[in-house]
Amino acid sequence: MAWDISAAHKTLLLPCVVKVTNLNNDKSLKMRVNDRGPFIPCRIIDVTPRAAKKLGFKAKGLTRCRVEVLSVGDGMYKHKVRCGWGWW
Repeated sequence: MAWDISAAHKTLLLPCVVKVTNLNNDKSLKMRVNDRGPFIPCRIIDVTPRAAKKLGFKAKGLTRCRVEVLSVGDGMYKHKVRCGWGWW
């Protein structure tokens, strides 16, 4: 749903929890990855409009972001994913 805070990623195991940080303003947000996408080259994550608003880039549409995996399933797994373009 558009009012939820969640994300989509091409390769991460589902479900997982990630921390997305907007590199332009250092705002960050924890969210659940529960879908596949984005299917546009060079984009690493899709977030819902509400998440984009909280991260401060909803009006812009795209931003550079850092994605950190906080947990996969029940276990804790810490791994930084490369920086790239996020999209809502």
